[in-house]
Amino acid sequence: MTGDRRAAGRAAEDAALEHLRQNGMKLVERNYLSRCGEIDLVMRDGDTLVFVEVRYRARKSHGSAAETVDYRKRAKLIATAQTYLQRSRWRRACRFDVVALSADGVDWIRDAFRGD
Repeated sequence: MTGDRRAAGRAAEDAALEHLRQNGMKLVERNYLSRCGEIDLVMRDGDTLVFVEVRYRARKSHGSAAETVDYRKRAKLIATAQTYLQRSRWRRACRFDVVALSADGVDWIRDAFRGD
């Protein structure tokens, strides 16, 4: 990843984190890595642990930022979250959110994998 893309990704994560904090969520961990993949943000929303995928798209010519979270990315996120849960021994509710950022603003999709 080039320096510009890395900086843009970091800025998108910062913006998503600030948006989530303004809505009452608390940061638990940032950029959790396992052999399965990475989770951008791990947050607490009351008694719920939330795994957050942050996506940024400058232009919609190839689809929206949220549309880039396809079934392969979901599978990697789920596997990574399972690793996190085994390590942390969390035994309460959890969910997956997607925060998609674009020139149009922030699209926060709560419980984005419900029904999958």
